[in-house]
Amino acid sequence: MLNTFLLVIQVLFFLIGTYQVVLSFFGWYRKKERITHKPTKSFALLVAAHNEEAVVGALIENLLKMDYPRELFDIFVICDNCTDGTADVVRKYPGVFACERFNPHQRGKGYAIEWMLKEMWNRPRQYDSIVMFDADNLVATNFLQYMNEDLCNGHRVIQGYLDTKNPHDSWVSAANGITYWFCNRLWQMPRYNLGLSNFLGGTGMCFDTALLKEMGWGATSLVEDLEFTIRCIQRNIYPKFNYEARVFDEKPISFKASSRQRLRWMQGHFDVSRRYMLPLLWQGIKERSWAKIDAAFYVFNAYNFLLGFLITVTLWFDLLLPGNPYFDSIYSLAPAWLAIPISIYIYMQTPLAMLLEKVDWRMYLKLVLFPIFFFTWWPITFWAFFTQNNKTWSHTQHTRVLRLEEVQGKQM
Repeated sequence: MLNTFLLVIQVLFFLIGTYQVVLSFFGWYRKKERITHKPTKSFALLVAAHNEEAVVGALIENLLKMDYPRELFDIFVICDNCTDGTADVVRKYPGVFACERFNPHQRGKGYAIEWMLKEMWNRPRQYDSIVMFDADNLVATNFLQYMNEDLCNGHRVIQGYLDTKNPHDSWVSAANGITYWFCNRLWQMPRYNLGLSNFLGGTGMCFDTALLKEMGWGATSLVEDLEFTIRCIQRNIYPKFNYEARVFDEKPISFKASSRQRLRWMQGHFDVSRRYMLPLLWQGIKERSWAKIDAAFYVFNAYNFLLGFLITVTLWFDLLLPGNPYFDSIYSLAPAWLAIPISIYIYMQTPLAMLLEKVDWRMYLKLVLFPIFFFTWWPITFWAFFTQNNKTWSHTQHTRVLRLEEVQGKQM
């Protein structure tokens, strides 16, 4: 019975994996975004910052050069529980607002955003849209043009393309960059092409102001972006992915910093999955909404990865024991014409995504160490499951000061 149970679980995960494989085919092509509307929407650009004096200046200088009418956007830096000179750096730039928040009992980006939005609603000037960035980001100068276009076309929540600011710094930052290129092309793009919901990525996010006032932020988990995405989907509001609107995010350079960041992500992911997955799945089934069912599968990924890890360890351990294996593997039972092509494609998805994204050829050399990075997700996910009730925000230190011209020049 144990063997049968394990085999049933393997079949379930095989079907979920096959679904994702089929879905990825729709990311092989993309429709180029066009700009047809003149700049009319006004924007409040919110920059979340906690002890970011080293990098926040470069982002502010970048945002002040946006190719968009200056009178239609303002910049607000949320100096959240800062103990360094972040606010002093911000004040050096005329017309940029340093908004200081001190609350040692409510730490984290979600709380900072919720506080800032309440402050925004009380200001004399109101904006058509709120855009959120992280202090370590750099932003393509045409970003607001694409946000204006999407808002004019009726979209209320938009996610820009999350690129990497520093993929050449270390094998860890390279692996993070490769992961993001994969997700952009074979997770976000297929859903956009098929009319499903896209998912927010924590920065480079644009929101219709009226929607935020109606819903409230209310996302204070360790993955506030995913939590708010699910709340939108429940209300039949589907975030849209804009491939052309680029944001360059700083990735951790050291393995330790990357592990801490990924642990926080997975802890938050388990928390959101536990609270939202089943209600969203049931809602999707009742409404016959594939967008909601797909979103429920997406939220389930934390458990998918955890159980996949446990099943794999069990099968490997079984193979190492003397005698014939006790447990059956789905790949040994599936017909070769099905199992082999799927296995090959799963391994080839990452270089395929890089090829489609026209990544610098030097990054292909980093694929040698990418499997190490990928497999370390397993113990991180395992530990996150048992510590998912930890709501303590762990800050990732950012020190890599680059300018937009340097980043774009390295990608050419």
